[in-house]
Amino acid sequence: MHIHGYFDLQFEAVKDAFAELFDEPQERGAALCVQVGGETVLDLWAGMADRDGQEPWHSDTLLNLYSCTKAFTAVAALQLVGEGKLELDAPVARLWPEFAAAGKQHVTLRQLLSHRAGLPAIRQPLPPEALYDWEAMTAALAAEAPWWTPGDGHGYAPITYGWLIGEPIHRATGRNPGEVIVERTARPLGLDFHIGLADSEFHRIAHISRGKGNLGDAAAQRVLNAMLREPQAMTTRAFTNPPSIMTSTNKPEWRRMAQPAANGHGNARSLAGFYAGLLDGSLLDSALLAEMTREYSRGEDRTLLTSTRLGLGLMLDQPELPNATYGLGRHAFGHPGAGGSIGFADPEREVAFGFVVNTLGPYVLMDPRAQKLARLVGECL
Repeated sequence: MHIHGYFDLQFEAVKDAFAELFDEPQERGAALCVQVGGETVLDLWAGMADRDGQEPWHSDTLLNLYSCTKAFTAVAALQLVGEGKLELDAPVARLWPEFAAAGKQHVTLRQLLSHRAGLPAIRQPLPPEALYDWEAMTAALAAEAPWWTPGDGHGYAPITYGWLIGEPIHRATGRNPGEVIVERTARPLGLDFHIGLADSEFHRIAHISRGKGNLGDAAAQRVLNAMLREPQAMTTRAFTNPPSIMTSTNKPEWRRMAQPAANGHGNARSLAGFYAGLLDGSLLDSALLAEMTREYSRGEDRTLLTSTRLGLGLMLDQPELPNATYGLGRHAFGHPGAGGSIGFADPEREVAFGFVVNTLGPYVLMDPRAQKLARLVGECL
C-alpha cells in the first residue's frame, strides 16, 4: 500500500504501523494526523475512498466522523456559557420552556453535556423520516420522561445529544446550530469540518461500510446482544429510534442535515487541529477547558453497558481499561466516533491526534487500530 503525506523521521515507526493497517484485506481507506506542541509531525493518508475501490483517498477526502462531532458541539456551547448566553447550572427549560415537561424542569445544561440527564433515547417509536426533522425530534425530546432521575448516574446519549445540546444553542443564538458550531470551532482554526454539508462537497466524501467477521470485544457484544434481544430496552432505543439512525450514513439527506451529535464531516487533519486548538487556548480559556475536562461521570454506563468516564462532551481516559484508554497519558481527553475514527489530546505531551477510517470496526469505545498508533506516538516521544 502506498502511503501519502508527510512524517517526521522521529515518527517513522508510526508511519510503518499506519501502512500495516492495510495488510488487513477489508481495510479500504484511512488518514492520520498528529501534532506535537502545535507542529504537525504526521499527516498521512492511504487507500480507497469509494465503495468499489476505484477512487483513491485524497489529501482533502472527508468522511462522517460520527460522535467525534460531540466535542465540537460542547465547545460551542461552552463558548456561549463564557459569553453569558447559556448557563451550565440553570434549568434548560428557562430557554426551552417545552423541555420542562415530564419531570425535566430542573435538568441543566451541565447534566446534558455529561450524559447525566436520563435522555439517551426516546420511548415512542418514531418514523424513519423524523431523523431529518429538527422540530419533530426536539418536540419528542421535550415530551420525553427521563429514563432515570436526572443527575443520578449516567448513560451515553449517542444521537439525542445532538438535539439536546443543539436546541439550547439554537435558542441562545437564533441560528442553525450546525452553522454556529462550525463558525465557532472550525472556521477560526481553518479546519475542513462541516455540520450540514453542502452538495458541492459530496464528491469528496468517503463511502463508509462495516467490516465483516469481527464481533469486537465483550463491551461491543453486550450492546449487540441487547439490541438483538431487547427491542424495547433503552440501549436499543438509543441506537434505533428513529430506525434510520443506523442506515443513513451514506445518504445525501444525512450529509445535508445538521445533527451535532453524529454527522460532522471532516478528516484527521481537522480532528488534530481542533484538539491542538483546545491545548493552545484558541477555542476555550483555561477555566472553561478545566470545566470541560473535569470528571463528571464514571463507572457503568447505562447505555453502553461498559465503564465510561465523561467530561462535558468528552470521554476521559481510563488507563486501566483496555477498551477505554486512548493509549497515551492518563490525562488524555477526546471523543471516539462509531467504527474507529477518533480525535483526542494528551496535555502532558502536548499531543493532538486525529485518525479516521472508512471501514468500521465493531468497538463501542476505543478502536485498537487508533490505540496502537497512539501508543507508538508516545514511544517515539
